[in-house]
Amino acid sequence: MDKYSFLNAAHTAYFADLYEQYLENPDSVEPSWRAFFQGYDFGSENYGMDGEIIEGVSTQIPEHVHKEFQVLKLIDGYRTRGHLFTKTNPVRARRRYAPTLEIENFGLSQNDLDTVFNAGEILGIGAQKLNVIIDHLEKIYCDSIGVEYMYIRKPEEIKWIQSKLNINDNQPNFTAEEKKHILKKLNEAVSFETFLHTKYVGQKRFSLEGGETLIPALDTLIEKASKYDVKEFVMGMAHRGRLSTLTNIFGKSAKDIFSEFDGKDYEQEVFDGDVKYHLGWTSDRITDSGKKINLNIAPNPSHLETVGAVVEGIVRAKQDDKYPENPSQVLPIVVHGDAAIAGQGLVYEVVQMAQLDGYKTNGTIHIVVNNQIGFTTNYLDARSSTYCTDVGKVTLSPVLHVNADDAEAVVHAMLFALDFRMTFKRDVFIDLLGYRKYGHNEGDEPRFTQPLLYKAIAKHQNPRDIYAARLMSEGVVDQAYVKQLEENYKSKLEENLEDSRKEDKTVITAFMQNEWENYTSVQEDEMMKRIDTTYSKEGLSKIADVISTLPKDKKFIRKISRLVESRRTMFDEDKLDWAMAEHLAYGTLLEEGHDVRISGQDVERGTFSHRHAVVKVEDSEEEVVLLNTISDNQGKFFIYNSLLSEYGVVGFDYGYAMASPKTLTIWEAQFGDFSNGAQIMLDQYISAAEDKWKLQNGLVMLLPHGYEGQGAEHSSARMERYLQLCAKDNMYVADCTTPANMYHLLRRQMKANFRKPLIVFTPKSLLRHPRVISTVDEFANGSFQMLIDDKQAEVSKIKTLVFMTGKFYYDLLEEREKLERDDVALVRIEQLFPLPIDEIRNILSKYKGADDVVWAQEEPRNMGAYSHMLMHLDEAKTFRAASRRAYSAPAAGSAVRSKKRHQEVIDYVFDKTKNNQR
Repeated sequence: MDKYSFLNAAHTAYFADLYEQYLENPDSVEPSWRAFFQGYDFGSENYGMDGEIIEGVSTQIPEHVHKEFQVLKLIDGYRTRGHLFTKTNPVRARRRYAPTLEIENFGLSQNDLDTVFNAGEILGIGAQKLNVIIDHLEKIYCDSIGVEYMYIRKPEEIKWIQSKLNINDNQPNFTAEEKKHILKKLNEAVSFETFLHTKYVGQKRFSLEGGETLIPALDTLIEKASKYDVKEFVMGMAHRGRLSTLTNIFGKSAKDIFSEFDGKDYEQEVFDGDVKYHLGWTSDRITDSGKKINLNIAPNPSHLETVGAVVEGIVRAKQDDKYPENPSQVLPIVVHGDAAIAGQGLVYEVVQMAQLDGYKTNGTIHIVVNNQIGFTTNYLDARSSTYCTDVGKVTLSPVLHVNADDAEAVVHAMLFALDFRMTFKRDVFIDLLGYRKYGHNEGDEPRFTQPLLYKAIAKHQNPRDIYAARLMSEGVVDQAYVKQLEENYKSKLEENLEDSRKEDKTVITAFMQNEWENYTSVQEDEMMKRIDTTYSKEGLSKIADVISTLPKDKKFIRKISRLVESRRTMFDEDKLDWAMAEHLAYGTLLEEGHDVRISGQDVERGTFSHRHAVVKVEDSEEEVVLLNTISDNQGKFFIYNSLLSEYGVVGFDYGYAMASPKTLTIWEAQFGDFSNGAQIMLDQYISAAEDKWKLQNGLVMLLPHGYEGQGAEHSSARMERYLQLCAKDNMYVADCTTPANMYHLLRRQMKANFRKPLIVFTPKSLLRHPRVISTVDEFANGSFQMLIDDKQAEVSKIKTLVFMTGKFYYDLLEEREKLERDDVALVRIEQLFPLPIDEIRNILSKYKGADDVVWAQEEPRNMGAYSHMLMHLDEAKTFRAASRRAYSAPAAGSAVRSKKRHQEVIDYVFDKTKNNQR
């Protein structure tokens, strides 16, 4: 290892430039460097290109030149480790790290402080004394802002960051008017929390106190972003500081917030609402430069990081729809808590999406409101990493750690983050290091668990008073100015409080109301009405032509070519399978102007190789997407294989559907029960968002389901969990058995003038089952059937009436034919929620001669739809239940055992005496 091995790319470039300068004009180089270059021929074979000294060549370096190397090493130390020695913690002493940045650790001494070193050139300050270089480095890297970036692998990004940091020594340089504006917003943040604290004593508000500088930082971000021609912001944040952000940034009237604090009832009977610090908001803001920016803050549950995935999906939908030429015009901001960003795995999933084709949003600004504590858990118990933001290094994103007490530094860091995002279209993280004035909520006592910290906090001035004192010392404002700011703002709050107490009801404004203005909220009765999903045979034939014709000038794997060409054959032979149901549903919707987005693990081909929506050219892997070639005026078809994530991707696609109701947005699980990795999204958003937040959403979840002996995780999609979440009018749940019904189900989702989440239990073995086919006429002129009667049954002969759902129908049908039983009717329930109760009762009336009514399912007794039927249909309590016995696992691992249990259920359906499976 030679003496120069510590040099990084930036140093190497510096030496190269200096050496070229020497070659052109030796006298232009400082004498010690001149002597150094004279002693070494860098272009000769005696000097290795990677910096090693070849044996036999002198290694005697002039002392001053050797010291230059040591100064460069010192500079590198500040760039790499300076963030460990900053003044960023307002209420605690920094942890100690070794080695420090003392010059003695770099082979330098106090005697060198007055020596001029050329190394200052790479900092942009020219040749300078060592003490000047150190002072410059301290201001850049060790003041109120600590910057982590040296792990970035793109030299152009590192160079950009270093140039940016060198400007004004990385110190804010605001005009007097800008400083006054920062003070104004800071005053609003402090005064708002103080007002709530006195008017609503003891009520939870999850105040921003200790991190109020977030408000002027966000305000400045919006103003500056408008100069980059940003048109829309979408923000996600948990409860901490949310009320202040809603009022002081997003323009929500304080009157409405006070009304929510007073606990009034809502104006809508069917709307249950949520706590005030979970609600979303949308507004338009006119910036100081006169530009209009649309602001959105997404509603969120108490699962702190869940909203981050939703925000990214909302942003991508807006970018795809309105700004395809310049997606950067929609800017996502995600505000995290320190304990949450370090502890929640979803953050990693979302960060990994940042540069993927199906999920990228041209960079997110991540802001951590760092309280240094999670409820009662100290940061030392909350993470193993040095910083809570270390997840940002996964995508080599720069991280800025900022003292939340230094208002100007916080605003300065925010502007840096914006510039980076707009320049490189990548994520950037700001760690806003502050504190939490009260406990986790205002009724909690934090001194129980952090007595020393909260003694320090109790004595600590708020950021507004700190900044006001600073501006008064600078002569920018006086005491009267500060007092007037506070009085004016509090006077407005008092007026809003009076106005709010004149209202009897709380009115909740819907999130993103502009996108949803043409859609209505409906209850269950509307959900049950037939919707016209017909489409002409001629139109279907045209689409069938397109999706069965590959480009002639490209080479495809023969098996793929035959498969694609068979689509036309199916159409001509009037035998359409499941894949055709999907393709024709998507194609017709695209022709009608809708967009279609499908995402999930391996969806392009399909886990079971049935879809092939993306076809690869054999010799180049070029992608051919036939559904994007239907016509000139069609909608856009997007399909993306996802990263191996459920929680993050379901959240993303839910957000996409939230922002784009005109898009059929689909997430498909590889196997149905893999969706349990996204259970929080199901519980907090998909099943409850309309009731909590007035949010409609048309997300479709395709969940492969069916017992084919593939073990516990590859059999059940856990339909019982979805059905347990069903209530009133919150979603559709379907388990189709025919391609035509699947086709009409997907079309119904878009043709309705409302949106509900749709859960579809899709087949595996039925994808190519010879009996699972539909006619072209059923596609063209049919509609979605919530229940399918037994067309083969002669009513007078029926003694046993069997209700079932999904794939199990074909197993029972095969058995009926084998047994030659004409006294058994098999009736399929295709829509499990809302349950078609009237149609079921009509069937019971029709087959009133049947003395044996059965509910049959392939799932264990404690799973599947049995409990759902008992809950929603009184008559089901009298049905004979045929199922596997109750088990903890959905299915046996042994294919032999699984087949045996499956047959026992089938036997019991046809012979009530064979009750072994119970």
